Amino acid sequence: MSDAASEITRLRDALAASEARAEAAESELAQTRAVVSTSEAMIKHLRLEIAKLRREQYGHSSERRARLIDQMELQLEELESAATEDEIAAEKVVKTTSVAGFERRRPARKPFPEHLPRERVVMSAPTACSCCGSDRIVKMGEDITETLEVIPRQWKVIQTVREKFTCRACEKISQPPAPFHPTPRGWAGPNLLAMILFEKFGQHQPLNRQVERYAKEGVEVSLSTLADQVGACTVALEPIHALIRAHVLAAERLHGDDTTVPLLARGGTKTARLWTYVRDDRPFAGGAPPAALFYFSRDREMAHPNRHLAGWRGILQADAYGGYNDLYRGDRDPGPAGSALCWSHARRKFFELADIKGNVRKGKSAPDISPVALEAVARIDAIFDIERQINGLDATFRLEARHRLSCPLVEALHAWLRAEQGTMSKHNPVAKAINYMFKKDRWEAFTRFLEDGRVCLTNNAAERALRGVALGRKSWLFAGSERGGDRAAFMYSLIVTAKMNDVDPQAWLGDVLARLPGTTASRVPDLLPWNWSPTRQRIAA
Repeated sequence: MSDAASEITRLRDALAASEARAEAAESELAQTRAVVSTSEAMIKHLRLEIAKLRREQYGHSSERRARLIDQMELQLEELESAATEDEIAAEKVVKTTSVAGFERRRPARKPFPEHLPRERVVMSAPTACSCCGSDRIVKMGEDITETLEVIPRQWKVIQTVREKFTCRACEKISQPPAPFHPTPRGWAGPNLLAMILFEKFGQHQPLNRQVERYAKEGVEVSLSTLADQVGACTVALEPIHALIRAHVLAAERLHGDDTTVPLLARGGTKTARLWTYVRDDRPFAGGAPPAALFYFSRDREMAHPNRHLAGWRGILQADAYGGYNDLYRGDRDPGPAGSALCWSHARRKFFELADIKGNVRKGKSAPDISPVALEAVARIDAIFDIERQINGLDATFRLEARHRLSCPLVEALHAWLRAEQGTMSKHNPVAKAINYMFKKDRWEAFTRFLEDGRVCLTNNAAERALRGVALGRKSWLFAGSERGGDRAAFMYSLIVTAKMNDVDPQAWLGDVLARLPGTTASRVPDLLPWNWSPTRQRIAA
């Protein structure tokens, strides 16, 4: 072989070796990326699980934590997607190299629910041995791989046939009675009505969007037709709503709050209000089931709480909104309501002045961190820590624990805030936060929880009930009229109450609409969410 040929062979070998090293390096890089992506996703998954476990153990400590969990879930979604992309890329590279493959460790998946129907798809069995070709093969077992699948929504028309019979003796015509329908002009079945209601008020899908989706599925229904059924369902469900209202107003302690909702008006929109009053006795191990009652108003006048709670007497847990003040008057009939103010609102005013991370995000425009506000947050958090430990316990035990543990902290906080207040200008933002707690007779309302074990430290129960409304505003934009606002409040009362009792609102509404026409007045309480047991409806195919 000539020198030239030897040199060419050597160069080719060197090139091949270089390409092999490059492929190996590329494969190792892909493997490293997959490992890093998987690790990041796993870390985020574990952090999310820890946050959820803490929330389950201690309850909702703040709005900020709830938003943080939502943000973590979004981040986990993106990290999991990226990890899968990198894993697939690594698998493709490994097939062309000798580098060992990377096996991704995934979080353990829960088994599919047992109540789901199973469809067996048996693959064709071999007729001969794959090794020797013999046909003397015997079944020794089977391996099952389960795949979750969904059947697209199916529409059908149910024909209820009532046969007529005539008597040959007297010519009298006999026929079974017409079936009960959930609503007049009953063209829609109860499950369809429940879906329309839940998607509009529970999933925040306006009727016009539902009409468009149904049309794409081959069922054309006009907007006015759906709206007609929504109004009819409101009338049909009134007995259920009346019982929920009576149950809520029978409570000795209520959470109250309100939020803004745009109301369509001439030339644009105006800011209306959606009010809620929540009965939740679970924090002090009360036996009454939780429930929520909603009201709508076109403004925020103090006459509305007076109208909503006319004839009610008890302890109202709310913010410091002056519209509730008439409820606390001594000459009120049937007597004054007791005020219990929310410590989360008080803490929030200090936290805004002590939010280090928030100031970092704001940059140069952020105000200086106040050491007094930071100390106030720390002192209030110590009181919250005690409340988390006694949440769900008996009212008597809660009161004893508060006298022993919380009372010294509250007294020390009061003395410290008064001392700091005396050194500040009234225009100081921290002084304004302190004044929020000491204005008029507010301190007595803030310390109401030290006198009654049933009282909560916060008004978070009402804020949780309104959370869906805040999300819905982005979808349905506004209420079309005052009647529409009242109807939304009506439906929110039903749906939120069902959720509070761990009941699927759509399934419950469908069953209630099916059973309510044939239910006597004495049996209607059986259909309330906390008493409800689903029945299997027999529908002819």
